[in-house]
Amino acid sequence: MSLHLIHKALSTIRRHEVQALLMGGQACVLYGAAEFSRDTDLAIFASPDNLTRLQRALDDLGATVIAVPPFELQYLNRGHAIHFVFGDSPTRRMRLDIMSRMRNVEPFPVLWERRTEMQLDGVGRVDLLSLPDLVTAKKTQRDKDWPMVRRLVDVNYLTYGDQATDVRQRFWLLELRTAELLCEAARGFPHTADGLLIARPLLSDALEGRVARVEEQLHEEEAREREADRMYWAPLRAELEQLRYRLRDRKE
Repeated sequence: MSLHLIHKALSTIRRHEVQALLMGGQACVLYGAAEFSRDTDLAIFASPDNLTRLQRALDDLGATVIAVPPFELQYLNRGHAIHFVFGDSPTRRMRLDIMSRMRNVEPFPVLWERRTEMQLDGVGRVDLLSLPDLVTAKKTQRDKDWPMVRRLVDVNYLTYGDQATDVRQRFWLLELRTAELLCEAARGFPHTADGLLIARPLLSDALEGRVARVEEQLHEEEAREREADRMYWAPLRAELEQLRYRLRDRKE
């Protein structure tokens, strides 16, 4: 059921030529870091023309907004997510979440230029956030996202470790979150690791193979990102609460 709805959403988005990038759990599935995800999350280009195409796709899906904020450009530009639901029947429904801005993530035109393209049976070409951009987007305050970040980078390192381009070396050394693998990568690519010490100081311990110390610093690193994400979302959540109160007052 869910796979059918995922394919329906992606093929409809593609048919209407919406500039959209798959992210979230479904992207993690395609990158080999997850087995299943119930929701579909998209980063979209928030231009008037693209939003018109998106609205047509949503109309074809029969998608409706299920929470605040409403589907309006101003909320997308502020960084809010718009939450929709669609499906074939009341018992066969799926969430579709749309965003155009995310914390620490580049503007959509940059994301689009470095996107990943994959072929999906029943859909055709699917445009995804690049792996580095997906990893950045997943660094949130939510408990479920951090194991996914680790798996995304681990899978990439274990798959392409013998094809270590300069770009891949930098990505692994900056993003690996399994202490043993990070120490292995640092000692395997010491010159690149030396050049990244300012960006990620824990690499000095990784170069020395101090696994326990690297593990401690990874936890500290995660805690800082979680707190930064909480601070980023605090004013946005306050806006949503005010919007809920205004809508409730109008109904009363």
